[in-house]
Amino acid sequence: MKLVLRLFAIVHAAFALSFVFLSLLLLLIALQTSWTAVAGGPLDGATAVELIESMGLVAVAVVALQVAQTIAEEEVVREAHVSAPTRVRRFLSRFVVVVAIALAIEGLVATMKALHEDLTELPYAASSVVAVAALIAAWGLFIRLNRSAEDVEPEAMRQAKAEDRKLE
Repeated sequence: MKLVLRLFAIVHAAFALSFVFLSLLLLLIALQTSWTAVAGGPLDGATAVELIESMGLVAVAVVALQVAQTIAEEEVVREAHVSAPTRVRRFLSRFVVVVAIALAIEGLVATMKALHEDLTELPYAASSVVAVAALIAAWGLFIRLNRSAEDVEPEAMRQAKAEDRKLE
């Protein structure tokens, strides 16, 4: 069984490295897009939209990097297996926060693009912002409900804190 778990850790490490690589590629694309927008002509509304789109790419790159870090810390360094309520809450919280931030930035990008290019797209942009609010509300509810489950298993919280020492 230890061999199988080690194999899973290696596969998780490969996934984490893939996310890092893709994050760096997205960052390069964002930098190139920004440079092209600024160097290509006058600084106007169209340039602003392109720069905001570049911010969206950077946000997605950050999400990819955060996912890589989460995978590496949870599955490779700690070799933690997500089963206890504490571990589930911590793992999902990291992921949901990063995704919510990226989606909020994408909502801003969509809103700015709709305002400057096509107002008929504004309801779609607004719905993405509402979806971010719903995601954050659902996450808050999950945290509240999960907290009571943690009280039932205090040993899981102590174990999760002990695993954190592996990262120091």
